[in-house]
Amino acid sequence: MLYILDSNRLQMKLKLFYFLWMSTFMGYAQTQSDYQLSTIAFYNLENLFDIKNDTLIYDDDRTPDGKDGWTQERYEHKLTQLSKVISQIGRDVSKTPPDILGVCEAENKQVLQDLVNHPNLREHNYGIVHFDSPDERGIDVALLYRKSVFIPMAFDSRRLLLSRDDGDRDYTRDQLVVEGLLDNEKLYFIVNHWPSRSGGEQRSRPFRWAAAKLNKRIIDSIQRNDASAKIISMGDFNDDPIDASFKKVLDVKGKKKQLDSISLFGPMEKLFRKGAGSLAYRDKWNVFDQIYMTSNLVIGTKEAYRFWKAGIFTPHYIIDPKGKYKGYPLRTYAGGSYIGGYSDHFPVYVYLIREVGMD
Repeated sequence: MLYILDSNRLQMKLKLFYFLWMSTFMGYAQTQSDYQLSTIAFYNLENLFDIKNDTLIYDDDRTPDGKDGWTQERYEHKLTQLSKVISQIGRDVSKTPPDILGVCEAENKQVLQDLVNHPNLREHNYGIVHFDSPDERGIDVALLYRKSVFIPMAFDSRRLLLSRDDGDRDYTRDQLVVEGLLDNEKLYFIVNHWPSRSGGEQRSRPFRWAAAKLNKRIIDSIQRNDASAKIISMGDFNDDPIDASFKKVLDVKGKKKQLDSISLFGPMEKLFRKGAGSLAYRDKWNVFDQIYMTSNLVIGTKEAYRFWKAGIFTPHYIIDPKGKYKGYPLRTYAGGSYIGGYSDHFPVYVYLIREVGMD
């Protein structure tokens, strides 16, 4: 078994044992052990566009002459803001930024390369898995990974085919599927950005049902080829954990006691029911940003990665401190004005943990 791949991960011995004991992670007496902790996260980057006008997509607003006055200075400032947030997600416990980070609303691979090469992230040596999707605005999903701990083995982009009422195609984001080794343990990741609620929740609901059905087909196809596959699906789903796409189509369970060997587990439901949110609209909080997983990541063995806990990353500096949107995510534009924030979504994350024994 691969023991430790990163020097920053060597601090788990006994300190992490004590931390877990204090937080009653295991619920019974522990023996001294070494642990590995991995942070898996997702972040909606809120329109991370370069300043060039791409004639094939609707990016005109995010150009120097466009409505948003999107200049090189503003672009570089947004990279600074986003990279600062990413560098801190989960770091208070894991001592490193996320090992795996799903993202959405990135215009192209170049903006992602600019992001991971920013001084705030450069030393962590992130790799990128990205495909251009047919979305009309040109925004894509991607997976960022720390090369020292994750090795991609295979990846694919699954197309979501939608049609409007008039029969014309509605071009939207693909679903990204990545298979790889996290500390020498095979995991599958799916990165999503489901259709928005534009036009109203009820009217747009069939599009998200279609996205959920595609997600389920992807999971089913992985499990047909690998019955013991450990799968984590993440994204901006534009639906809450209790919505029908999750409860009726995917049948995601919100409580561990409800799980069986074929269940999907959604830890964000507990946060949602407690009133937490990853974004707000008209004073209503939603948890559209979610991470859910197959049950073998919850009820597996101690020697393999298992789910520990989930959270929404809300440091004070990414929260709007005043005005109409006080308490909301501090975004780049608000009310049509540039305010130079971060994103209109908070990042979400889960911790995975495994016991690796002692010499």
